[in-house]
Amino acid sequence: MIPTLILTAHGTRDPHGRAMVQRIARDVRLALPHVEVRLAYVDVQKPAVADVLDRVAAEGRRAVVVPLLLSAGVHVHRDIAEAAEGRPGVAVADALGPDDRLARIVVDRLLEAQPEADSHLVLAPAGSSDPSSQRDARDMASRVAHLLGTRVDHGCVAGPDVSVADAVADARRRDPDRAVTVLSYLLAPGFFQHRLEAAYPGIVTAPIGAHPALIEIVVERYRAAAEGLGAPQPADTAGVA
Repeated sequence: MIPTLILTAHGTRDPHGRAMVQRIARDVRLALPHVEVRLAYVDVQKPAVADVLDRVAAEGRRAVVVPLLLSAGVHVHRDIAEAAEGRPGVAVADALGPDDRLARIVVDRLLEAQPEADSHLVLAPAGSSDPSSQRDARDMASRVAHLLGTRVDHGCVAGPDVSVADAVADARRRDPDRAVTVLSYLLAPGFFQHRLEAAYPGIVTAPIGAHPALIEIVVERYRAAAEGLGAPQPADTAGVA
């Protein structure tokens, strides 16, 4: 039996953020038409990932948990790992990033925003107390910089790492005549995206969203983890709407 894909997001109270996660889940279902896809959350929303795993186990099914998270921070290492621990027939896939395809999405969002030419660039992830997540943020800034052929700093919206405000201030000190564009490295609209847009009006790109490349990463993470379970693979992958 093909494993159920449990797409596990952070959770948000923002209706636009909730709608975006639902759209991503819809597109994953279109890309994997023979796979049952269920949504779960690690915070704010229900159902919790442990509850969804309980239901899947009660149905006698195997499951692959795919974190709908851009880096492997506390929610992957603790919340998802603890929910899956000791459960036979359950695999946890890698987080979505770092990944060159995410860097390309960030560049796409930059091009959509049409910022002032030659502006300072600051990549803005949510932030985390987890050192591996902090390393991932720096890694992604480097990947975006490589694609653009220019310097890209990073500053986190929250957490103990370098803040967006500090990164923007540092860029302005280096060259006060250049504008600053903040590159959102957030999955969907929500509290953190609103905070960025309020602090830096007009110079913040849109979040990652339901980009076809994101759906491709989710599918790839699912397939790799399902293979680790020794599970049968879906016969084909449909196009993404």
